[in-house]
Amino acid sequence: MINDSAVTDAVTLLDENPDYKVIRRLSSRKSFAENDGRPLLRGVVVDTETTGTNPDQDAIIELGMVLFEFDPQTGVAYNVLGSFDELEYPGFPIPPDSISVHGITDEMVKGKKIDDNKVTHFLDGVSIVIAHNAKFDRVFLEKRLPIFESLPWACTFAQIDWSEEGVGSAKLDYIAYKYDFFYDAHRAEVDCFALLEILQKQLPKSKELVLKLLLQSLHQKSYTISALGSPFETKDTLKAKGYRWNGDKKCWHNTLTGDDAIKEEVVWLKDNVYGGKPAKVEIEVLNCLTRFSNRSGNRGVRQI
Repeated sequence: MINDSAVTDAVTLLDENPDYKVIRRLSSRKSFAENDGRPLLRGVVVDTETTGTNPDQDAIIELGMVLFEFDPQTGVAYNVLGSFDELEYPGFPIPPDSISVHGITDEMVKGKKIDDNKVTHFLDGVSIVIAHNAKFDRVFLEKRLPIFESLPWACTFAQIDWSEEGVGSAKLDYIAYKYDFFYDAHRAEVDCFALLEILQKQLPKSKELVLKLLLQSLHQKSYTISALGSPFETKDTLKAKGYRWNGDKKCWHNTLTGDDAIKEEVVWLKDNVYGGKPAKVEIEVLNCLTRFSNRSGNRGVRQI
């Protein structure tokens, strides 16, 4: 049997060799820093496992949360204050394709239900909810647990430019690998601890703490701009700029963050899509209370 000392020596040797990369299994931390008396806020990392990807047809079968305290100025996390993990029977059999992802079976959720009161108590005093791909988790959670509608949300998938930071994929397990750890993915509570660990890492290029960058963008407004009546021949130009087609409204739309970004986008549309001619665009304003949800923000049509 290989003893711990031999393993430590081997890891040290590999770490020192540039031809090898050692990654370690995540050990869920209870503390990141000693509280030195500064004012701290509470945050919660959330993750859901579901029967599928359609919130109109599918349902949550597991909710995981990790509660922690942090410095709102620096983004440094201090103590982990608690964790939550509960299963729930969705009311119908879990599809085999979903089971193959998360491993949660009908037998595991039989007779189980997420305790709404426990969730409400757990979230008491929380200043920010963080998810990796909040557009998925928030919609499911607001449908099942409306308390999530009243909380500010942030997203490490959408609000961190991993590609710009030199990270080749925005998948959580890949980001973990880049930060030299791995974990048993696709179970809610474990995913939460992995995301909390990543929140305390420096980004490769900007050297900013991930959580600090999220906090800086938390209260920025987001704008979804719809290019109403855009000429058909500009569709490739819009697609190349990141616009997506909205089949219901029959127009191209894009979402940007920050006042300067929306001003620049209006000018770009005027010059590159409408050929300098008068046109109308619809602009929807979103903030941290509506961003990533299915609820609408303030909408208005603007002449440009």
